[in-house]
Amino acid sequence: MELTGGCLCGQISYEITAPLRSARSCHCSRCRKAFSGAGSAYAEVEAGSFQWVAGERSLVCYRPMPGWALCFCGACGSTLCGTLDGVVHGVTLGCVDGNPNVEIEMHIFVGSRAPWDHIGGSAPQFPESPANSGSAPAGAAQQLVTPKPLRGSA
Repeated sequence: MELTGGCLCGQISYEITAPLRSARSCHCSRCRKAFSGAGSAYAEVEAGSFQWVAGERSLVCYRPMPGWALCFCGACGSTLCGTLDGVVHGVTLGCVDGNPNVEIEMHIFVGSRAPWDHIGGSAPQFPESPANSGSAPAGAAQQLVTPKPLRGSA
């Protein structure tokens, strides 16, 4: 199995040789800003399965905290991936070409989602991340929570 992906302008492209895993959508305020939408749609990649094919020099990385970075195309601004200690940890699902063969498994930080955000589908919703919320679905917690970074979601 091989997946490909890249940015809007076509300068940067990549390939992934293993299935994506742990797909999630984060609705925290940081992801809304980074992805210019209701949140992120992100899936992890298996170590060693990701490779840049073209345009790696056009990549710009924003480091919101030590060790973590969000990388995007310096020309068109497409957010492409997240890195951990300089190694690609996961990719944004919107930049994968065709069917990524993965579905969103959970919605996280729903407690701080935008008031205009309507979340559809049947994936469980968590007020924070499952580790922070005791794995309780969003409806179980009535108060808003302060978003905390989740591995792969900056």
